[in-house]
Amino acid sequence: MLAQEIIRTKRDGAAMSLAQIEHFVRGLVDGSWSEGQVAALGMAVFLRGMGKAECVALTTAMMRSGRVMSWPDMPGPVLDKHSSGGVGDKVSLMLAPLVAACGGFVPMISGRGLGHTGGTRDKFDAIPGYSCTPSAALFDRVVREVGCAVIGQTADLAPADGRLYATRDVTATVESVPLITASILSKKLAAGLQGLAMDVKCGNGAFADTPQMAQELAQSIVEVANGAGLPTRALITDMSQVLGSEVGNALEMAEAIRYLKGEGLRDARLHEVTLALGAEMLLLGGLARDTTEATLKLQQALDSGAAAERFARMVAGLGGPADLLERPTAYLASAPVIIPAPALRSGRLTAMQTRDIGIAIVELGGGRRKASDVIDFRVGLSAMRQLGDEVRTGEPLAYVHAADLAAAERAVAQLQAACHLSEDANGWQPASPILARVG
Repeated sequence: MLAQEIIRTKRDGAAMSLAQIEHFVRGLVDGSWSEGQVAALGMAVFLRGMGKAECVALTTAMMRSGRVMSWPDMPGPVLDKHSSGGVGDKVSLMLAPLVAACGGFVPMISGRGLGHTGGTRDKFDAIPGYSCTPSAALFDRVVREVGCAVIGQTADLAPADGRLYATRDVTATVESVPLITASILSKKLAAGLQGLAMDVKCGNGAFADTPQMAQELAQSIVEVANGAGLPTRALITDMSQVLGSEVGNALEMAEAIRYLKGEGLRDARLHEVTLALGAEMLLLGGLARDTTEATLKLQQALDSGAAAERFARMVAGLGGPADLLERPTAYLASAPVIIPAPALRSGRLTAMQTRDIGIAIVELGGGRRKASDVIDFRVGLSAMRQLGDEVRTGEPLAYVHAADLAAAERAVAQLQAACHLSEDANGWQPASPILARVG
């Protein structure tokens, strides 16, 4: 079978056969497809699309390209959640131990930050000693004993996706719904899950910046996942503003710890998204009869301290400090420069350019311009104002945490430009962060 004939099939708008798709995936792994051929097929899919059966076949073939995990004799359902990426999205940090405290088992394999969006892997890397690359035996043991373990993607998990994504990243074919779907789900299927809750972000801080694109992506993921044998539901959630009050790796980890411990008021939008996704996971796992019961169980796990206890055991089990929850400031690095970003005028905060805020974090060193960049876990924004807040001239929109004063001042100007304050916002109300449910 010739690679160029497979490319021609998709170039001309026809559906690829199962044999053609499997040939392509083998070629990704063994190198028999050249970079040019991989790029050409990626562009053909980008332009011509894929039918559901094709996407299911590509997803399952990529899943089988490496190790496929299994969880024999697990005493409860094996569940996970995945987000399409946003700014300040720290939901996974709380959700894994929350669901574990309710009887689920969560082997969460997380990714690094991509572009302007933060990555769960990077947030856990901010904890000294915590291993995001444990042995398979240790990962298995922590999941079984604690109920959850959050680690990074391993090289032997869906390796075909790694090569295909690297090519897409440099050939302007990232924004392909079938390729995004296969990329996400090949890894989740390889994790041996019994249920997946998908969080598709929508808004100016998300990859899917329109409701139409978010709906298309959510529908594709749900249909393909179910077609591949993984029960999946998706929530489309708002990413037109920062989620929570902190942005940046160590700062978001500190906010997650405060959330789990019940210290101070939990951010209302962050809490709503966390419980909504947690409820979907409990329903998928048969751990609750309906959304009301699921939400009550999750809230009880928070209020009782059970979720915080699972988090602490997970951190210690994967090499982190046993007293992180008691003494987070002793372990989470803080920036040497912390300055306010003052509002330039008075008014109600009615809009923010969320993607620009994410880019500001990257420029502070909290994200990557290229894969080899080293992250500065200390930097970011704290006490971030939310849409609907009244702000007076000179009051802080947030506090900037930076490595030096020049970087801090640049971030202040970026944040001021990204926040829109309206003098006449009578009757303005922020919308619910849960925009739609699919599946």
